[in-house]
Amino acid sequence: MAPDDSDGDSGDGHAIEVHLDRLLSERGMTLAELASRVNVTNVNLSILKNGRARAIRFTTLTRICEVLDCQPGDLLTYRSGSTGTSRT
Repeated sequence: MAPDDSDGDSGDGHAIEVHLDRLLSERGMTLAELASRVNVTNVNLSILKNGRARAIRFTTLTRICEVLDCQPGDLLTYRSGSTGTSRT
């Protein structure tokens, strides 16, 4: 799940915003605590938190939602017209 910028793409290439910081703050939880409870590394959660993840497994998303008592839509939103690619 580590980022790979070797393809030369300097933008993030997606229009998904991740609200993990807000959810953690609202629940008084640290990233390290969430990582432990979800059983993923701090590094992988940090990559997700910073919007740099290229993918997330449904099982990981499920555990995050269980631990944070939220819906996927509370964690992720789409910002219209903000993709890093253009269509012509």
